[in-house]
Amino acid sequence: MNDVLKRLGEIGIVPVIKIEDADKAVPLAEALMRGGLPAAEVTFRTAAAADAIKNIADACPDMLVGAGTILTTEQVDRAIEAGAKFIVSPGFNPKVVKYCVEKGVPVCPGCTTCGEMEQAMELGLDVVKFFPAEAIGGLNVIKSVSGPYPKLKFMPTGGINEENILSYLKNPKILACGGSFMVKDALIKEGKFDEIEKLTRSAVALMHGFEIVHIGINSDNEEEAKKTADLLCKLFMLTPDVRSKSIFAGTEFEVMNCQFRGTKGHIAIGCNFPDRARIYFENLGIEFDESTATYDDKGNLKFAYMKDEIAGFAFHIVKK
Repeated sequence: MNDVLKRLGEIGIVPVIKIEDADKAVPLAEALMRGGLPAAEVTFRTAAAADAIKNIADACPDMLVGAGTILTTEQVDRAIEAGAKFIVSPGFNPKVVKYCVEKGVPVCPGCTTCGEMEQAMELGLDVVKFFPAEAIGGLNVIKSVSGPYPKLKFMPTGGINEENILSYLKNPKILACGGSFMVKDALIKEGKFDEIEKLTRSAVALMHGFEIVHIGINSDNEEEAKKTADLLCKLFMLTPDVRSKSIFAGTEFEVMNCQFRGTKGHIAIGCNFPDRARIYFENLGIEFDESTATYDDKGNLKFAYMKDEIAGFAFHIVKK
């Protein structure tokens, strides 16, 4: 898969932006990045689109900005010249797709039928847009048509919101979701970038689903661990679960049989998508200890410790 599209998959949510004032593009992009989404699809539905893309590309080099609603090869040229890193179109136009492929720019055309999907694959694509997603059957249709195409992934857009986005993202056929619910036209026009940041942060939190799944407590030996676990079980009316290196008190506490990671112990952070969570934390400057990482049979991250302690605790992420 192309590196740009892979990056979109790591980010998970692609804000779809309609902007009429290019001067608002940079503060908008900065609000999205503060909220945790360093990506945007600026649609060519307004005269300001190309200038908005250029402003974002120049001022926010860490923002992965692309062009949407691309209908012609002339628009492809304008988008690329402005600094767009990827192209999205609402439908499958063979001429536009071939032009993008020849230019080496990632393109994600809208495909809703098996015929369109097969034409896209024939041109070397492994990711297509699915639009308008909810109006044409949503995730159920994607599940139905994707069976014969195991290598094809989808970026659904249209009707994606806080209520359904997680169900889409949890399906392995979904690369990322495009949505405008955090960048509503009125908020952009009124310059309410704090509100956009808040909505973006809420969407990112929903996607990741971060929660503390247990707290690890270090012990000097098995006897001490048993006493601690027994007390915790009595205090919170929990059931002990004896493991090879620890005793769990319910699911809330893991009492280690030895001095394990972390000066004071460890904290496990559950999340929906460990790969995306790791990228999110790395964007915040947090490093991971790859030697602790475990993966499933498809190469998806399941578990990994952060390199550094926080307030004396070791932290690890784990798939919920």
